[in-house]
Amino acid sequence: MNLPFINDITYKNKDYTTTELAKAEYDNCTFINCIFTNSYLTNNSFLECEFIDCNLSNVKVKGVTFKDINFINCKMIGFPFNECNSFLLELNFKDCNLSLSSFYLLDIKNTFFNTCNLESVDFTETNLTNAKFSSCNLLEAIFDNSNLEKADFTTAKNYTIHPEKNKIKAAKFSKNGLLGLLSMYRIKVE
Repeated sequence: MNLPFINDITYKNKDYTTTELAKAEYDNCTFINCIFTNSYLTNNSFLECEFIDCNLSNVKVKGVTFKDINFINCKMIGFPFNECNSFLLELNFKDCNLSLSSFYLLDIKNTFFNTCNLESVDFTETNLTNAKFSSCNLLEAIFDNSNLEKADFTTAKNYTIHPEKNKIKAAKFSKNGLLGLLSMYRIKVE
């Protein structure tokens, strides 16, 4: 399917809950303070784009391509990243609320999560090699058969990661965060 090509456009204060975003390949575009809640982005393509102060909660993203995308201060509750086109998927997040989102089965190594709320996010079987979770809240986030090798959790909080069910070779944790690696053993640390 050949999509129209849209390049270097900034979209501000748009509400895509009533009027759907045009199906296109968006390259180097910026979306500022736009509302996408419950909207369909299905089969769109976003390359080197930024989403700033946007609400992308519960969007439909089946087949969407995201390559080299920055999400800044976005509300993205229940975002189903696992339904996106996984080919060349490249994402970074700063000050975002990603609660209840899913990265199930994705290869998102080198992803940077900076000061994000990641409560109840599903990272099951996700490749997070060399990912960085800087000052992130990972309360009830699910890590099961995930590749966390070389991932940085030194400033993350509230995570629970089972060392025997995940690959954690060379991952970084703070001393205060070690309880998140031991909680499943029901031991007391004083």
